[in-house]
Amino acid sequence: MKKLILIGRSEAGKTTLTQALRGETITYKKTQYINYFDVIIDTPGEYAQTAKLGRALALYSYEADVVGLLLAANEPYSLYPPNITCMVNREVVGIVTKIDREDANPEQAARWLRLTGCQKIFFVNSKANEGVAEILEYLSEPGDELPWEGQKEFLSQ
Repeated sequence: MKKLILIGRSEAGKTTLTQALRGETITYKKTQYINYFDVIIDTPGEYAQTAKLGRALALYSYEADVVGLLLAANEPYSLYPPNITCMVNREVVGIVTKIDREDANPEQAARWLRLTGCQKIFFVNSKANEGVAEILEYLSEPGDELPWEGQKEFLSQ
């Protein structure tokens, strides 16, 4: 299975998506440091929001096969500059989170992610597991076993 690093501002839904991908119960946890979970790297939002810490994201991205740029569907602006994906020599996908929110505009978030250079966009409501299976399928390679027992049944639904 390809290793995924999740990057986005604070409260974009990185840790919630990590919990959903792993088949865990969704609970709020503030990520304080880089967390490695089998094939997921969960990063603190402050790393994407602070120039000096942002450099660390570039280094950590080398440990992943795929970089996931998260943008909540209710964001008033994009944190990412246009054409930023060319700065990483890894596959970069866009992940629009919080698509269930009343104030969500998933298409606007997807447009912003396409401007960064993301060609593949996932739409996710982590709390309802909407879009989670698509990400797991995208990351899996022929012959892969999911690292989390609970996700085997989830993918077969």
